[in-house]
Order: sequence, then structure tokens, then C-alpha cells
Amino acid sequence: MALLRGSLLALLVLGGVHDVLGAPPQVPLGPAAVAPAAKPRKLTGRFLHLTDIHPDPHYREGMSEKSACHRKKPKKKPRSGPFGYTYGECDSPLLLTNYTLDYLESKWADEVDFVIWTGDSARHDNDRKIPRTLKEIYALNRVMARRMEEIFTSRGIPVIPSIGNNDVWPHNIMMPGPNDVTSEFSSIWKSFVPFHSYQVFQRGAYYSVEVIPDQLAVISLNTMYLFDSNKAVGGCEVKDRDDPGNLQLDWMEVQLQAFRARGMQTWISGHVPPSARNFHSECHIRYTELSLRYQDTILGHLFGHMNVDHFFFLDARTLASEEENDGGAHTAGKHKDLYATLLKDYDHLYKREKDLDYDSISVVNVAPSVVPNPYLPSFRIFSYNITGSRYSAGLLGDSGTDSGVGQQHHLGDFVDREELCQGPDASNVSWRCNLNSPWHSSPHSPSRTNRLYTPLGFAQYYMPNLTGTERHPPKWKLEYLTYAPQALHPPAAAGEPEAGKKKDAFVYPVPLKRLPRKLRDANVTASKFAPYAMSDLTIPSWTALAHRLAKAGGRSKLRKRFRRYMYMGANEEL
Repeated sequence: MALLRGSLLALLVLGGVHDVLGAPPQVPLGPAAVAPAAKPRKLTGRFLHLTDIHPDPHYREGMSEKSACHRKKPKKKPRSGPFGYTYGECDSPLLLTNYTLDYLESKWADEVDFVIWTGDSARHDNDRKIPRTLKEIYALNRVMARRMEEIFTSRGIPVIPSIGNNDVWPHNIMMPGPNDVTSEFSSIWKSFVPFHSYQVFQRGAYYSVEVIPDQLAVISLNTMYLFDSNKAVGGCEVKDRDDPGNLQLDWMEVQLQAFRARGMQTWISGHVPPSARNFHSECHIRYTELSLRYQDTILGHLFGHMNVDHFFFLDARTLASEEENDGGAHTAGKHKDLYATLLKDYDHLYKREKDLDYDSISVVNVAPSVVPNPYLPSFRIFSYNITGSRYSAGLLGDSGTDSGVGQQHHLGDFVDREELCQGPDASNVSWRCNLNSPWHSSPHSPSRTNRLYTPLGFAQYYMPNLTGTERHPPKWKLEYLTYAPQALHPPAAAGEPEAGKKKDAFVYPVPLKRLPRKLRDANVTASKFAPYAMSDLTIPSWTALAHRLAKAGGRSKLRKRFRRYMYMGANEEL
């Protein structure tokens, strides 16, 4: 039985920490030993993004939401089910956590090249009668890491985790490093963090991994040092160059510069999304400027934390004043505000369509969570181009944009420094007055046009019905795709009417066996699973979708689907 394999509770017991957690058994024992790393694998052109699992060893079936599903059997339904509490405030039972990881092992472990895992691998601190402890947080993170090693690292698949705001104690608070947190996670993640990154990791818990050596890297940030809810840090103020947020962004700048000089491409990943409401103001300015300065080197930005499926833009024009774009509210209980906020931002972008400068925009993708709190369990499978031509920026030693591109930008093109940066102390006021480096952007880069390593799309899977038993568990199903249906199949060869004649040369963005039956038909041109029909996930494609959403009416099918995907059918108010 699948649920018997890789039990997190089994790992907790064998690790000698069952007494620390004090939780009743939910599943039997039976983990396998971690196998030695496999030889390098053939690329599939896919990777997994997994976030916010929040395993809770205290979860009990049949309990009340008010008790965090820990006790108090209510007289009336709804009650906590074996696999979770739908649209509520309870965390993931170990049964759901095990079932999810077992499913990924059996269905996806041989179908991806690397895993981006963006944090929160411990429960929320939402039960005063069973408060979290540091030992419990570390224990949950350790067994989660062990299970990820079993599933992926043992197969030679890199796993790139990030620290979440609930992976520390108290939640949201992390002191400048080196400290006990950075030391403990350097041990927990020793299989994931490259040896040459250990010294930097001990200082700040951030690092980079070359998932395809000399070609493609992932930069994993510790967003705790940028998060505005962390009051233990200074917030990247200009005058405090030793602030941990500034030190991290200094390091990120060096990493991007080095990767660009080698002609490599990168993903940026972390837990808390880099929006103006989530990051300290000065951290947000620095992060946005770095994202635009190295736009030709950064493929995209992947984050979690919000538990809501959405995307937003890092726009240079919003840095001209304190009224930066929101990128979404982060306050608990205000998810319903996010939909309206995003449409407002998309409308602002749409009104600039004629003079839209792609050099000044980056896109952030925020994935929904595995924990059904407050929506439904989800994960994403991305695909990327592994057959196109390589972009040459950096390899030729250029110091700016590609030849023939036009004006080379820097932050001063979008910020009125005469107004904002006057006076003898202006240089100490804001990073707006201190960032003068030229930006590297090009319409030929993989973030702007489809070529080698360009992100092509993603398939989002979810669990629409948590009702089930160990004998008949709920099913993971495809929720939606960003692709057009035709992109899921090989194109027809020249002069041949039928599709699928060049299967040997075609890289399937989603394995056909992981698609609903109707999408396996190469003749399908439209589907409820493919409402966006995006050609790829480049910056122009995301802005085009934003324009469509802004232009569409309030009751349009496109907006309704976008909202339904955000909240997974929950009755969030408009």
C-alpha cells in the first residue's frame, strides 16, 4: 500500500524525536534507506515547484477547526477529515503529507530535472494549548528533508529548499546570522547545499545551486531577512550596509554578475514573495532593481507563502515614489483583497501598453500550497526549453545590452532624483538615490523570447476532494495548464497533415500519461484545462495575459477562471 512507504511519522520515531512531538501515530512505520546518488540523468525539460506543506503531527480526524483540528469533536459537521480540512485553518495531517510525497515519488520523480521547494515545512503556531517548540520545528524539517532525499536526491535530482517564516521560532523572527537557525539548517540540508556555499549559508541561509552545471542555476534566498514582519533586522537601510538584508542582496548581486559572465541562466526562489507589502521598502527597491539589472540572466522568480495562485510584476516605474505596486496583500484573512489588487495593477499596465518598456518589467510567480489552509492542496510542474539556441550575453564580455537593442537603462531613467534625492544627506535616505549600474536586458534573452532554458509553461495539479480513506484515498488531478492544447503534442512534419510525425525530436512539456484523456488527443484545439493558451512564460507573454485580464469584463469567462484558480473554488468575496 502506497501510504505505508516513506512515512514521516516513521522517520520521526526512528529519529528519536517522537517524545518531542508527543503525537499519536497516524500511519504505520516503514521508511527505506537513502540510496547512493545516481549517475547524471538525461534532461526531461521539467522541474517541480513545491511549497508550504505544513505537516502537523498533532492533527486528528473528526476534530473542530477552532482547535486547529487537534481536539473538540463538534456536534455538527464539518469536521476534520483523514486527509485534511477543506477551506479552513488546519494544517496538513501526516496522512496527506505522506500521500503527496508518495505520489510525487511514484508519478513524477522520473519526470523532472530538479525541485524548487520554497519553505514552510512545519506547522503554524495556531494552537495555544499545543504551542510550537524549536525542537518540533527542526524535527519536522529534518524528516521532510530526509524524505526529499529518498525521493529525489537519491536519483541525482537536485533539491533546492528555502527557509519559510514558519520554519523559525518564533514565526517571522530570525536574528542576523551566523546563529542557531543557520547552523541547524546547514545540517538539515547538508544533502542540498553545495559544499562551497556552506560558509555563506552559515551566515545567512542563502545559497545557489547549478542544477545544470555551467548552464542553469537556482538562487535560493532567505526572505526572512527581507520580510517586513521580521522586526529583528533593519530592513536594508542604505546607512546600514551590514544589515543582513543588504548583505544578502550584495551576495545576490555578485552571484548574478558571475553567472552572467559565464553565460548562464538563473531562477530566483524563496518563500515570501518580493512585493511592496511583503518586503521592507528598501529591500523591495534593491530586489526590484537587481531583478531588472540582470533581466537577461534571470528566467523568473518563484515563491510561496501566500497560499494563493497568482502572478505580479516588478515594475521600475513603481519605484519612483513610496506608492509602489502591492503585488498582493500578505495579511492573513485578506486574501479576498488580492484579486481586486491584481486587476488594478494589470489595468495600470494595460493603459501603458503602447509605451510599455519590457526592459523595466520582471514577473513573479506565486504558487499555491500543499497545505489545505485555506484552499486546496496543489503543486506545479514547469517545463523549459532544452533544444533551443543558447543566449550569448556575458560570454562575449559585453558591458551593457546587446548591440542594436537601443537605449541602455538604469534606475535613474525611472526615478526623479532631482526631486527625491536632494540635500546633503540624500545618499543616506534611499537606495533610489544610490543605484546607478547599467541594466542588462535584451529582447533576445530567454526571459523575453523562446530559446534555450526559456520557461514554456506549467501544469498545476490539485486535490479537489479531500474526502477519502487510507484504502480509497482522494486523487490528484490536473487543475489547469498555461499551454495551448496543441503545444502538448509534436507538431506536424513539413508537408504532412497529421501531428505527431516527429515524436523522437519532441520534448513533451507534460507526459501524456499525466494528462486527462481528452488532452491526449493531438487534434484537440481548445479545452477547459487550457484557458490561457500562452505560448511560453516570457515577460511579453505574462504582460499579454495581464492585458487580456484587464481588458476583459468583470463577468468574463477569463476573469472567472482566473479568480477560481486563485481561490480554488472558495467563496471569497469580490
